[in-house]
Amino acid sequence: MDRKVADIMCNYALGVYEKAMPSSLTWIEKLLAARKAGFDFLEMSIDESDEKLARLDMTHGDISDILAAMRCSEIPIRSICLSGHRKYPLGCPDKKKQTRSLEIMSKAIRLAGALGVRVIQIAGYDVYYEKSTDQTKSDFIKNLKLCAEMAAKEGVLLGFETMETDFMDNVEKAMHYVHQIDSPYLGVYPDSGNITNSALLYNTDINKDLLMGQGHLVAMHLKESLPEKYREIPFGTGHVDFNNIITTAWNLGIRRYVTEFWYKNNDNWQETLQYNNDFIRNCFQQLHLAAAV
Repeated sequence: MDRKVADIMCNYALGVYEKAMPSSLTWIEKLLAARKAGFDFLEMSIDESDEKLARLDMTHGDISDILAAMRCSEIPIRSICLSGHRKYPLGCPDKKKQTRSLEIMSKAIRLAGALGVRVIQIAGYDVYYEKSTDQTKSDFIKNLKLCAEMAAKEGVLLGFETMETDFMDNVEKAMHYVHQIDSPYLGVYPDSGNITNSALLYNTDINKDLLMGQGHLVAMHLKESLPEKYREIPFGTGHVDFNNIITTAWNLGIRRYVTEFWYKNNDNWQETLQYNNDFIRNCFQQLHLAAAV
């Protein structure tokens, strides 16, 4: 086998977002379902709900149970999607919420360390429900620096999600803050669906945008989208050029990918897991074939 082709076939990891499965499943059931569908790891969700934020206060026993589930299923949890800052943003004008935002970050990083998680995707905005101002941006940068220092202590990578809001909807905007913090523990974790919509909105080149993050791209969310629609678009029915994005991401050194889609009370969720794994693996196969030419 050609060395370049073998490199592509073996040297990447494809994960699946936890919310692609029913929330009622146990950890072992989620991990086994992910493994059966052909994924390499699971991405845990810690969103703004009380249920998910409570994970930040898991006991040693709870963590031991998750570690046991990973060992038993032979598939790990290796990233966390931390969207809990939507409710408690780093730049929030409410100082109590700002303090809570730092507590959330500190606990998420400690949890990642305990679970062996490598990457935490963090939200790319200063505030979400509030109005963005010069002060919220200033507080965001101040607190972001503290977050990077926390991550450095634990050896966990933080990666900005490119969002659906104009504060940070592409890699170029994310890199503005990465450069300001200037830490090896803060990078960009782009979302393929969001940056596709951003490129359409601003009439820019998506490949050039990704290039802006060269050397700072920690992973990528592979998500489908449509113009002005950012969620719950089935793979293959939107406008994301996955072959192009994956090729560019690969050439820029990204080797960890997560398929992002959601369980919507559909009885065939296991078939959807399998279909989406096959869909994205086929994109990598196209990259293999191109490399072999």
